Amino acid sequence: MRNHNDLCSAIRRRADASAFLTGNAMHTNLNGMVLFYQLGDGVVVRAEITGLPRSSQLCKKPIFAFHIHNGNSCTGTKADAFANASGHYNPEDCPHPYHAGDLPPLFSVNGRAFSIFFTDRFSVSEILGKAIIIHEFIDDFSTQPSGNAGEKIACGIINPTAR
Repeated sequence: MRNHNDLCSAIRRRADASAFLTGNAMHTNLNGMVLFYQLGDGVVVRAEITGLPRSSQLCKKPIFAFHIHNGNSCTGTKADAFANASGHYNPEDCPHPYHAGDLPPLFSVNGRAFSIFFTDRFSVSEILGKAIIIHEFIDDFSTQPSGNAGEKIACGIINPTAR
């Protein structure tokens, strides 16, 4: 990215890939869209999420772990609705939080979150077909292998955007 104008131009065009996230059986109102824009030297990721769990505790405003996983399915078991999303996307076998799939957390405001960031941890082509997950807790950025982020509460598959 040469300058901030490149970033602004990127998000005005059609995304190169997208994922529609839906919540598990306990979070049926949770949904959102994650868009991916390839730039020459990185990827802009834009997430818009609604229906996140809320907290009435002043100092416990909800923050949620957000990861790309290796799996290509948002199916699973009764105990883990998205078990087939598999583990974090980590092609270089780095320790957590340096997995390519470790993303910045989502900060909820009354059940909604918006995030936009720029990363060079992956290209859009490398993550096509992979799952993107929201977890029930904040990532602690140290516990191996997944940051002690808790249950997978929403999942979507990253697909190329139709042209």
